[in-house]
Amino acid sequence: MTIRLAGILAGIGITAVLVLWSLVPGVINLVTGPPAEKPAYYVFKEDPVAPEGGFSFAGAAGKWDYAQLQRGYAVYKQVCSACHGLKYVAFRNLAELGYSEDQVRAEAATWNVPGIDPATGEQIMRPAEPTDYFPNPYPNNVAAAAANNNAIPPDLSLITKARADGSNYVYSLLNGYVDPDPEKLAAAQENGFETPMGLYFNPWFSNVNLAMPPQLYEGSITYDDGTEATVPQMSADIAAFLTWTAEPSLIKRKQTGWFVIAFLLFATGLAYLSYKQVWAGKKPKKK
Repeated sequence: MTIRLAGILAGIGITAVLVLWSLVPGVINLVTGPPAEKPAYYVFKEDPVAPEGGFSFAGAAGKWDYAQLQRGYAVYKQVCSACHGLKYVAFRNLAELGYSEDQVRAEAATWNVPGIDPATGEQIMRPAEPTDYFPNPYPNNVAAAAANNNAIPPDLSLITKARADGSNYVYSLLNGYVDPDPEKLAAAQENGFETPMGLYFNPWFSNVNLAMPPQLYEGSITYDDGTEATVPQMSADIAAFLTWTAEPSLIKRKQTGWFVIAFLLFATGLAYLSYKQVWAGKKPKKK
């Protein structure tokens, strides 16, 4: 009886804490006044969208499209690497995209990384090896800011995990340099909105004014597999590649999940049958 009463009291206590946790913020907001007005740029905000047909890795049964990942790497190398690094990705990791060992070694050698001259001990730039990591294009944040209108380009290794709906966000952002709606622009300008000199309007960015200019143009790169390099195509390819850099084990994790679910279903069935077997000979007491 004492244990049962203690359990009831504990349940009531936990419920009371959860209720208060939910109500107190609302009460505080009600007491302190109306919510702050949304900034003028909020009228332009857009939610990330997926490319037509979606990504191959999306969903519970998703898979990597290795041809797309290789195209995405080409976009990164020819466009994004001028400003953004991949400090958590080593050249040897490219083998996971379908490149052979010789191809990885040859590809790594096309990049230069900081090294030490064995003869003089001075710092030099040397061809990268598969064990090296992708270099940062700038020596430090001060140099990065000076070259980019005081905006420091983020490292892209984990960008799709650092942003909500990351894969679709990257696709939308790179594919989303558009002119603002004239009606919305007129209304927003009355409230002080403007796109300052040196910034670019993009409704998928956090405050819609972005320091990075448009990077992708029709045919700006050439794909080895002959795929037409349209802006939506390049945006989808680099988004897929950056999803892989952030979560290289994504597909293995999904596949493991199916085995775990199957095991749990089997274990549940086995436990139920064991329960029936153990209690099969026991007759319920008559009331």
